[in-house]
Parts: sequence; structure tokens; C-alpha cells
Amino acid sequence: MGFKCGIIGLPNVGKSTLFNALTESNKAEAANYPFATIEPNIGRVPVPDERLNILATIGKSEKIIPSYMDFVDIAGLVKGASQGEGLGNKFLGHIREVDAIAHVVRCFNDENITHVSNIIDPINDIETINTELQLADIETLESKKKSLEKKSKQGDKEILHQIKIIEKIIENLNHLSSLQKNNFTEKDNEFVKTLNIIAIKPMLYICNVDEESVKSGNEMSKKVRDYANKKNHNAVIVSASIESQVAELENNDEKLAMIKEMGLSETTLSKVIKSGYSLLNLINYFTCGPKETRSWTINKNTFAPQAAGKIHTDFEKGFIRAETIAYQDFVELNGESGSRDAGKLRQEGKDYVVRNGDVMHFLFNV
Repeated sequence: MGFKCGIIGLPNVGKSTLFNALTESNKAEAANYPFATIEPNIGRVPVPDERLNILATIGKSEKIIPSYMDFVDIAGLVKGASQGEGLGNKFLGHIREVDAIAHVVRCFNDENITHVSNIIDPINDIETINTELQLADIETLESKKKSLEKKSKQGDKEILHQIKIIEKIIENLNHLSSLQKNNFTEKDNEFVKTLNIIAIKPMLYICNVDEESVKSGNEMSKKVRDYANKKNHNAVIVSASIESQVAELENNDEKLAMIKEMGLSETTLSKVIKSGYSLLNLINYFTCGPKETRSWTINKNTFAPQAAGKIHTDFEKGFIRAETIAYQDFVELNGESGSRDAGKLRQEGKDYVVRNGDVMHFLFNV
């Protein structure tokens, strides 16, 4: 399990170019006109994690299985998308299906690439799309409210409470206020999840800059970063142009060399995935043995039985205990045997909260 990230933005901001670079494919048509993407392109990429290779070497594993992330390249939204402009309703439906949103924002000048409004203003671009997302949510919520009001005539207290939650959300959205999950109780959040509101999804802003600005950004990307900080969102600086050049190289060493030549320390893929994990509060634990070393993605604060359930539901149902070694101990003591001898292999029960990098073996009985 990884997560699904939808790539959105106005037409001609570099979404499809970035998608192709991230997924190292040419699935998405990159063109200098609106709506080059009609149906969403989906690319699955392995989550980069250098720990996997180290563990596999120690465990003498036959194969390595990483976690995966799905990128969904969603067609360019325009003003009026919530009312169906530019096939907007269809595109907005695709956004509801993702876990997080990566909003690509144009932060470069290039007279050869047209802008849908003929003005390069990243904050205006962001607010144009955010308004459309919020308007789309309001329309969906109003429809849900009408449906519940018909049922509420029987006086069901739970339904009446749900209507109040929807009214509160609509009021927030009408004032274009940012909507946060902590606005509600834990129980209410369970209902809010079923509404599949776009505005509440974690948001990452990807500032697409020119090659010269990729190291430290520019005035436009700084404005986006400040905007993101105020809204409690993340922002990263990338150059889709550079990434498309890197993606064309077949050899990983050549790719790393080119990235270093540009003065960069990591790929865009790594930046986006790290930010995505942070946004969604995700971590990885590992299983390691002669057959395979594998990465498993879970939410932070997941208990051992639920982490075991990611492998198989029987592991969770019949959970007995988890043999657990911290990643650093596993590496320093050269595997399970050395960790056991040094007293670093721990027997953890149902109340254990799995930590990032734990190497685990589950005992269960069904």
C-alpha cells in the first residue's frame, strides 16, 4: 500500500510534463494547449528508500519489494470548472478519488508557452482553482443535505446532527475559509470522511520554476511558499524541464550525476513523496528474510495488530505478538541473529505503536 496523489493545476503549467518525469513514462500528452489530458493518466512508481537495499543485503534477500505511490494526472481545470467549464465536473470527480492533491503552479515566464489567462500570477492561479474546488464541494454538499432532509422528517437525531455538520461545512466554504479535520470531533470526522470533500484533502503545492531558479526558487515561488505556510500546506520547488531531461537518461548513475550537476540533492519524485508522506502522516516498516525484503506503508500511531493486517487480515485477527528490531539496530548488529544476541529484538504486544523503520516479524494463530 502506498497512496494516490492527484496532480492538478491550470492548463499549461507543466502537469503532464511533470507526470511523465515522475513516472518516467510518456503516457501523458504534453502539449501547448488546454485539455491535452482528457482521461486521467495513472502511473505507479516505487517509493525511493535506500534502507531497502541495505536490509536486503543483510538479509540476503532474493528480491526487494518497495511501497508504491500512484500519480494521477488530472486534466487542467479552468475558471467555471464547477459549472462544467472545460469538462470540469468530470475532472473534479477524478480529484475526489485521490488521497492527496499536488497542485502544480506555474512560477516561470516563457512567452512560448501560453497561459490560460495571459498573466503569470501564481497566487491568482491557486485561488482560481481553490474557488472551483470549493464551489464543487458546496454543490455536492447541498445535494447531500437535501437527501438527508427528506429522511430527517422521521426525527432521527443522528441524521439531524449530520445535517448540522454539512451546514457548518457549507458556511465555511461559502466564506472561502480553509477547512480542517480538527474542526470536528473524532466521531464527526467519520461522517465527514464519507462526504469525500475535496477542500479537506491534504494539499501540496509544486512550484514549477525555470532551470535557473530550481536551487533557491524565485519571487513567484516564494509567494507560493508563503501562501502554503499560511494555509498549513506544504510546498516544494521543482523544474519540470530539468526532470524531463533526467527521465530520458536510462542509467541511474547518469541521473544522479545530472542532478548533482544542477546543484540538487534529490529528485523531484523523492521531494514529492516525502512531502506526501508528511501530509498524510505515513511511515514505513519492513519485513526482511531470505525470500524478500519488503516495505509496508502505514499511518503514524498504528498499533502492531493493524500493521500486521496490512500483510494479511489473518495476521491481525490472530495476532499474538510482534518480534521487532529498530532499523538502526538491525543494520549495526548485522541482522536478526546479532540483534537477538544483543537483546535488541523486542517482543511487542497489541498495544505497541509501530515506529518508522521497524523490522518486524509477526506471530499469529487463526
